[in-house]
Amino acid sequence: MAANQRSTSATGTREKTYFEQQREALIGEVAMSFEHVLANINKLNRSLEAVIAVGNEFSSVEALWSQFENVMAKEPEEGGGKSEAAESENGREEGARSEEAER
Repeated sequence: MAANQRSTSATGTREKTYFEQQREALIGEVAMSFEHVLANINKLNRSLEAVIAVGNEFSSVEALWSQFENVMAKEPEEGGGKSEAAESENGREEGARSEEAER
């Protein structure tokens, strides 16, 4: 019987065993699952590209806010320097006035 299967397998006319049928069915299911995975990965890729495109549209707005933040952060330091200079000038004027008042 084994010899009979070998001879028919050589010609390719023998019927598939239960194992081979199940293997082909599982291979088909795996191939279909891979196709679904590939389709879902492509959907994800398109979605990520859309998100990146929307994010890139806000780059100019982000740059403007960043510049505004930098300007606002620097102003108190510069303003503080100006007020100290103004205070020292005011102090000199008051000192000069008090000297004049003493004379």
